Amino acid sequence: MIDPTGAADPVAPAGAALAPRPADLAGLRLGLLLNTKRNAAELLDAVAERCAQQHGTVPAARHVKPHINDPVAPEALADLVERCDVVLVGVGDCGSCSASAVTDGIALEAAGVPAAVLVSEAFRTTADAMAGLRGSPGYDYAVVRHPVASLDAAGVAARAGEVLPGLVRLLHAPVGPGGPPGNGADHPGAGVR
Repeated sequence: MIDPTGAADPVAPAGAALAPRPADLAGLRLGLLLNTKRNAAELLDAVAERCAQQHGTVPAARHVKPHINDPVAPEALADLVERCDVVLVGVGDCGSCSASAVTDGIALEAAGVPAAVLVSEAFRTTADAMAGLRGSPGYDYAVVRHPVASLDAAGVAARAGEVLPGLVRLLHAPVGPGGPPGNGADHPGAGVR
């Protein structure tokens, strides 16, 4: 696979671990890392609003990448790490933006911030391949029905409601028996790969 982000070396070392997960999201500072894909901002904004209403997160930082396949800029990464407890990343709704979103999620995790990446179901293969290329095979992300770019406002709102439970599961520690998020096998139900 050719890395569409243009990065020469993996962002995270092979086998990079996930950042520690909080037990609860209440009161945590939520960051957004958006690409310029159509409806990415609308979808993640709607998810963030629901997350605040239902789980008590507090908006902290919002960064928009200049291009869908650019990896997160070092300055934006540093700001997200400094100002956020958890970050939503996306939307991977094409091949290169899915690869880039996974790369960004892995970079945030390597920097110690739990990240939940949102990828369209049509580009799971690309997301999985990029996770392997970045030294994190089995990296977990939330899956949203395809397409996202062509949705109207009502469709965006509906998709936000559908994917929120999967994103929340990725951001905090599981309750009861089980370990941290992994390859999706420990996250039964719709919305998480």
